[in-house]
Amino acid sequence: MMGDREDGNGTAQRLTLREAMLGAANELSAQGVDEARSNAELLLLHVLGMERSQLLRDFGEPFPADKAEAWTELVRRKALGEPIQYMIGEQWFYGRPFAVTPAVLIPRPETELLVEAVLEAADKLWPPEAEPAPTVVDVGTGSGAIAVTLASQRPRWRLCASDLSPDALAVARTNAARHEADGRIVFVQGDLLAPFVPGRDKTEHAGLRIDVLVSNPPYIPAADMEGLQREVRDYEPHLALVGGEDGLDPYRRMIDQLPQLAVLPRIVAFELGIGQPRLVAAMLERMSAWDDIRIITDYGGIERHVIATQSQPRE
Repeated sequence: MMGDREDGNGTAQRLTLREAMLGAANELSAQGVDEARSNAELLLLHVLGMERSQLLRDFGEPFPADKAEAWTELVRRKALGEPIQYMIGEQWFYGRPFAVTPAVLIPRPETELLVEAVLEAADKLWPPEAEPAPTVVDVGTGSGAIAVTLASQRPRWRLCASDLSPDALAVARTNAARHEADGRIVFVQGDLLAPFVPGRDKTEHAGLRIDVLVSNPPYIPAADMEGLQREVRDYEPHLALVGGEDGLDPYRRMIDQLPQLAVLPRIVAFELGIGQPRLVAAMLERMSAWDDIRIITDYGGIERHVIATQSQPRE
């Protein structure tokens, strides 16, 4: 049991919280888990229901016997590579906690830069009191991190979040309610832009005027899946990861669908994988529909996002 140790006389003694955490960190490190101590601390906070300040205060206290079984199981799962976000059911994004399940990708820090780029570009086209406020569609919303964040940051904007997966949409709805944005986001099940094309699926959203399109779709080339970290390869949903042979299928399809919309969006913003942004920027440039197409680098200096902007509205 991970909650006990033996003293010099062979008598079982309760581990302190610190000893339990360090023991778990050593076990995780031996199993090749990155940031083993940080992961052990997060699991300990979760199983004890504590804040970090409480844990630091009580590090010398005995590990509670009634939590030992749950603690052992959590450490075992983490040692096998399960993402800690799925284990604790949460990931922070743009300063807010988001519920996550194996039905959705875990929000990444670099996607916060996509949100920043959309906010900055849209604020130039639609000042705070402009009427009407823009309609923003988040395609492939997953956990809803992008849509909920945009709705929270810009309460006047009209948001629509779509996803092919009904399970993902359920998670997104949960997060919208958690952040009191559910009344300002419409959720749509469908494949990429198909639900919004006039006369296509004859849904109530067909023909929706989209001012801003933002999407972080699947972009991993199929052949690259085997080489991904086990936390991603073995646990995150492949539907939200694989973007075809070269990872660009979702972008090609959306770009092909754009002219079929009621009006071309004035802003199109995509997140992409390594080596992809310039290829997708070229696809957008060939449409000659936007007067500014920029590539944005992430925190690691990797080209990660493409944002195309049209300064003047089209009728």
